[in-house]
Amino acid sequence: MFEHLSNYQRANPSIWQGRKDTVNAERFFQKIIFPVQQTELITKEKKTVFLGFASDAGVRRNMGRPGAKLGPDQIKTQLAKLPCSIDKQLFDLGTIFCNEDELETAQAQFANLISFCHQQGHQTVALGGGHEIAWAHYQGLAPHYSKLGIINFDAHFDLRPHQKNQPGTSGTPFSQIAAYCKENNQPFNYCCLGIQKMGNTSSLFERANELNVNYLTAEELYTNSLAWHLAFLDDFMLNLDHIYLTLCLDVLAESFAPGVSAPQPLGLTPWQILPLLKYIIQSGKVVSFDVAELSPPLDQEQKTARLAALIIAELLHTI
Repeated sequence: MFEHLSNYQRANPSIWQGRKDTVNAERFFQKIIFPVQQTELITKEKKTVFLGFASDAGVRRNMGRPGAKLGPDQIKTQLAKLPCSIDKQLFDLGTIFCNEDELETAQAQFANLISFCHQQGHQTVALGGGHEIAWAHYQGLAPHYSKLGIINFDAHFDLRPHQKNQPGTSGTPFSQIAAYCKENNQPFNYCCLGIQKMGNTSSLFERANELNVNYLTAEELYTNSLAWHLAFLDDFMLNLDHIYLTLCLDVLAESFAPGVSAPQPLGLTPWQILPLLKYIIQSGKVVSFDVAELSPPLDQEQKTARLAALIIAELLHTI
């Protein structure tokens, strides 16, 4: 497989377990496939490929609470149990691990695998890990798609200052993407939904405005109508051919998502974001999506992990 990548680990089938209560295979754990040879992914039949990014190095660099490196396996554990009526083949490609502080190495290898999957025309679902996954994920997608935009559900812009050749963090991925776009003469098409006014400094709001970021605050998502939100998304997506969708779980209220580095007392509810996520998926423009910032050591009774898995299952059944 991909053992030439130093930070790669094959999928662990024992993570995918569930209740066997029907004659037919009706749950995710009964439908997941574990490729043995790389050639299994070189096929005309398009697949949905899960890929983990086990890292909290970016969170630690950002002075957050570590634990997100355990997120991918916990999401798979919860997803495994859920009902699944998806016809497309589901592959677990394994995980890229960030050992110690080798974040840039892990990001490059993760981008390599994402790129390989999209060379074959597959759909990818990435599981973090801290939101440093976004820089890695985008690097894997960008060479394959023109007019590529980013929609990020997040309490934070993650646009903290970043200098080239300096270490990145979970707070810098979209600054790194903006710099990449500038260097490659490409527009930086970034939309962020769920921004917390007290979670971002005034200089971060200024930075977002300088970069022409489209955003809605959590308060706006709470007070305005669904139709208003959909019109906002329509306006952003209109001139884009492809979308990279990313969900940072700290966009959700702490009561729903306690297992994150920066829990939000005034965060959103699942029923506020799910219709928007589905609408974006239904546009047909999403080429890949990820879920970031699950930190199992900080989770209470797997609330956040179970919610993350439910959202992923809902989106996969929407496609």
